Amino acid sequence: MSPLLRRNARKNPADSTVTLIGKPGCHLCDDAQAVIEKVCGELGAAWEKKDITEDPELHRKYWEQIPVILVDGEQHDFWRVDPQRLRRALGG
Repeated sequence: MSPLLRRNARKNPADSTVTLIGKPGCHLCDDAQAVIEKVCGELGAAWEKKDITEDPELHRKYWEQIPVILVDGEQHDFWRVDPQRLRRALGG
């Protein structure tokens, strides 16, 4: 297969994992979770939630940006989640 064809191939959302990094009592985190649950549910992508207050490394790295959204371990967004942008990142 040529590199051009591989680059244009859509990825399967079910092969992706979305990670929400936030903390309890954060209204932006709750809003982000609602968007992630909806989009991942529609596309069949897995998602997980990590509490920044329980992980010193996440706290050091992301404290001023929460909620932070990762797609397959790479930072995708922070503060607010755009559902269309997340769908595109997941291949949907």
